[in-house]
Amino acid sequence: MSASLTLPNIRSSLIRQEDSIIFTLIERAQFAQNPLVYQPGGVEVPAYSKDGKQYSLMEYILRETEQLHGKVRRYTSPDEHAFYPEELPAMVLPPLEYPSILAPAADAININSQIMSIYLNSLLPAIAAPGDDGNYGSAATLDVLALQALSKRIHYGKFVAEAKFRAKPEEYTALIKNQDAAALMDLLTDRKVELAVVERVRLKAATFGQDVNPAAQQQQQQQDQQQQHEQVYKIEPDVLAKMYDDAVMPLTKDVQVAYLLRRLDHE
Repeated sequence: MSASLTLPNIRSSLIRQEDSIIFTLIERAQFAQNPLVYQPGGVEVPAYSKDGKQYSLMEYILRETEQLHGKVRRYTSPDEHAFYPEELPAMVLPPLEYPSILAPAADAININSQIMSIYLNSLLPAIAAPGDDGNYGSAATLDVLALQALSKRIHYGKFVAEAKFRAKPEEYTALIKNQDAAALMDLLTDRKVELAVVERVRLKAATFGQDVNPAAQQQQQQQDQQQQHEQVYKIEPDVLAKMYDDAVMPLTKDVQVAYLLRRLDHE
């Protein structure tokens, strides 16, 4: 597995993860925002925090999902991160042995609380129409899928950082020993690559987010140039492109820096 830890191979994985994120958000966009889903007690659920506060429906479904997935060892994989790791159950399957690719400090890096905040406060309002359509279960279930996909993509920054470290060990080691987070961020940032990712996400969102109708497509080809550009999407491609540029890639780089700062802790 370590032989596959190259930036081209990692980028291939990140490209595949884009598909999961885009498809899930397109599905979530078909339902209204449904604010009651995110309010503790907004929808009655049989679950409470230790201080007696009732969970929201979305949190309830996420917690229950992690309980089930935790039992079948999902969160023993180094590219999976639970939102409530302190509450994971005992496994019913024996743990798998994974190659030691990442530094031991990787286990302590989990920014799911930030991912949750950005999703609920910025991304969800941008993709879902305001209002309440009553589809609480469907909306919350898709929220969980979206959060899991985003978490995996963003925390994959650990593997990106490790590959970059191995490609330029001397440069990174010097900055790590100085604990120079700003210089590490500069070194690992490639704006040209980032812009290419943003454009790829925009194109995928435009492609995945339109209804494919061969008859209508043939008719459209006969229309003038202006009408050809009057395309209605299930979700605006620019919204997802902006999400990647403003949230996904910055958070991924935050994970990279956090990992690199502790990369030499056990050496």
